[in-house]
Amino acid sequence: MRVDLPTGQHLRPIRADDVDIDLPAVMGSRERLWATYGEAWGWPPADMTREEDREDLARHEREVEAHASFNYALLDEGETELLGCVYVDPPEAPGADAEVSWWVVDRLVGTDVERALDELVPRWLAEDWPLQRPRYVGRDLSWSAWVALARPDRQAQA
Repeated sequence: MRVDLPTGQHLRPIRADDVDIDLPAVMGSRERLWATYGEAWGWPPADMTREEDREDLARHEREVEAHASFNYALLDEGETELLGCVYVDPPEAPGADAEVSWWVVDRLVGTDVERALDELVPRWLAEDWPLQRPRYVGRDLSWSAWVALARPDRQAQA
């Protein structure tokens, strides 16, 4: 499945063989990604290896195939560069039927590409997904509020 952005990029399910474009994107934006996802997911670790990233991507690929969770890569037209990701996961906290988040690489923060993705994701989910109450973590619920709700054990340790 491919979903096009009006800025020329597209989304498609991530695959293990995307590791050589995923790893530079993740590690090149690691500090910002850790500030977003670190407390909640413990990701991305500072010393993530290519093999660890490939294993993580393979897990995401299996989850997509099983319709258990969905990770979409944001890619340039030629799929030579990974520019971000969109996650649609089962809810870990009550009150939603999915938990959704997304990111772009550092150099695209504040650009037309990020704005296009910000507009696309909620519209795409409303139009094409069987969701009634998606929770946009980091947008309509802060990550710290999500951790308190979904992972109170981590909240107590913080």
